Amino acid sequence: MMNLITTFEDKKAQWFTALLEHLQISMLALLSAMVIAIPLAILISRNKKLSEAILQITGVFQTIPSLALLGLFIPIMGIGKLLAVAALVIYGIFPILQNTITGLWEIDPALEEAATAFGMTRLEKLKKYQLSLATPMIISGLRTSVVMIIGTATLAALVGAGGLGSFILLGIDRNNSALILIGAISSALLAVMFSLGIKFLEKQRLRHTFLILAVITAILVGTVFSPMAGSDKKVVIAGKLGAEPEILINMYKELIENESDIEVVLKPNFGKTTFLYEALKAGEIDIYPEFTGTVVTSLLSERGDNLHDGYINDAGRVYEHARDAIKKQDNLALLEPMKYQNTYALAVPAAFAKEKKLEKISDLIKVEDELQAGFTLEFNDRQDGRIGLEQLYGLNLNVKTMEPSLRYQTIGEGTINLIDAYSTDSQLKKYNLTVLEDDKHLFPPYQGAPLMRQETLKKYPALKKALDKLKGNITEEEMQDMNYQVDMEGKSPKAVAHDYLVKTGLI
Repeated sequence: MMNLITTFEDKKAQWFTALLEHLQISMLALLSAMVIAIPLAILISRNKKLSEAILQITGVFQTIPSLALLGLFIPIMGIGKLLAVAALVIYGIFPILQNTITGLWEIDPALEEAATAFGMTRLEKLKKYQLSLATPMIISGLRTSVVMIIGTATLAALVGAGGLGSFILLGIDRNNSALILIGAISSALLAVMFSLGIKFLEKQRLRHTFLILAVITAILVGTVFSPMAGSDKKVVIAGKLGAEPEILINMYKELIENESDIEVVLKPNFGKTTFLYEALKAGEIDIYPEFTGTVVTSLLSERGDNLHDGYINDAGRVYEHARDAIKKQDNLALLEPMKYQNTYALAVPAAFAKEKKLEKISDLIKVEDELQAGFTLEFNDRQDGRIGLEQLYGLNLNVKTMEPSLRYQTIGEGTINLIDAYSTDSQLKKYNLTVLEDDKHLFPPYQGAPLMRQETLKKYPALKKALDKLKGNITEEEMQDMNYQVDMEGKSPKAVAHDYLVKTGLI
């Protein structure tokens, strides 16, 4: 409990920002869902067959996994708040539509007949009594919708839209239950408060309810889609989930602002590789740290799955191939990399490695029946991952897939005894794990380097001079130590990045 309070005190400013972002996204989505669902329900309610068909269609939307929906929309809408709102609107429409139609259907037929006998038009019926009588059911739909939207909005953090989900994702990544609880409890309380608040509006007329929600949304949204104020010279740098990307982007920021008059906006914990890559191509961000091996094996249309052609161990050739191919394919610039390689690795508990005399990946074949592997979904489906282990090493493993941070927690509990890892992970030290030698060279070099739009580089040539200060710098040991300071010692990525730049004389 004390840890939760202490963490909240440390993150109070970030929490307030995340809360505001969450409210902005949720209220805009709710208002948009109302604007779509209520008029549509009024329009189709007199035709039962059409109403049932459209309810079935909107009901199907509820079954689409939210991550899949976000992934489908990224190429169309890019990354950010607009994408998050659009996805949430799809989830918010069904309860409002269903309840509005039900409310209109439940009006006494005798009342309808009397209104018709008095010569009322359809519009007059709506204004005089239909909407008033249906309002309790519509409000009930709004309450269901707002709870669903606020809960689902935590996923907005995956696509750079911020919100309380950023606390949950960061907590999972750093195995910090206090951060997870702050995000989850805040989201739950928010949903309850808005549900009760909308219930309070039940006695109001529907148009008054709509106006109240519209005013609240306008106040909250404010500058969601307005351009950022400040310097005309501005670049947006994003980073993947985790301590290492956040350390690197803070280094980028300090080097750029130290070498030029360019203002840098940081978006840490922006999401997974695909989200950042699509955001970069769409111009939502300008730069993010990527790895040469990731470019070759994941981002290129003609992927480097067949790197075993003589240059898999040649880091220079892998970089050159990644640089040239990504420029040709997407007109992106991959600057020269740092020294360290954050390549894939397989790790086992040190005691297990000692007992079974395991030093290299080939040694696993002799204990294959004793292995329970915990791999990330990405590694499990990669050519330079589980597929390669089967083809190159002949290993047919019993695998459980899980989120990256959870595999360390699970191996620490003894549930699994083999995981995929990155060579600079701080958890390797924390959990006393032995990294096995990749003796058949399955994993290509993964050197970190800035990936950016060619337009950005052309507009701001000073970026290359600033970021090239990191080329050939940072060893694996230094990177792992910096990750450890953030993950295990609780230091801020900004402070760790600054200390390294000062210590090495780069600033």
